Amino acid sequence: MTKPAICGVRACGVRHTADVDEAELRRRFAASPVARLATVRADGRPHLVPVVFGMIGDTVYTAVDTKPKSTLQLQRLANIASEPRCSLLVDHYENDWSQLWWVRADGVASILTQDQAVGGLAELAERYAQYRSLAPPGPVVAIRVTRWTGWSSRP
Repeated sequence: MTKPAICGVRACGVRHTADVDEAELRRRFAASPVARLATVRADGRPHLVPVVFGMIGDTVYTAVDTKPKSTLQLQRLANIASEPRCSLLVDHYENDWSQLWWVRADGVASILTQDQAVGGLAELAERYAQYRSLAPPGPVVAIRVTRWTGWSSRP
């Protein structure tokens, strides 16, 4: 009796590889319009939210903006204040699984005031027209990336 493959090369025809260099990981990450920010609550539970972002070197910026929220005191800010280690994930999905990929940026976050984040805010405004017409009113999260990892179905 043979065990069924779980999406191995034989099962779905997708070639699995980790041969994506760091420059390509960064390029794919930077080109994505949205990322998922993963932080940890004080009680240890994970917290995951989609964010728009800008990058300068190995620092990723995201801001508390004017999209509808019940409060500007967001859970992600409380999480970062107590545990600054976090991850950002971007990915690409298609029905053609030979086109799949993901990139994760692990890092350490800090919460900045508007004055401390002038460069990050300018980068956000460059990327998103919404920020050019209405600047984010809240704090800015700066994540210093310490590790880039990723996967692609094709190198």
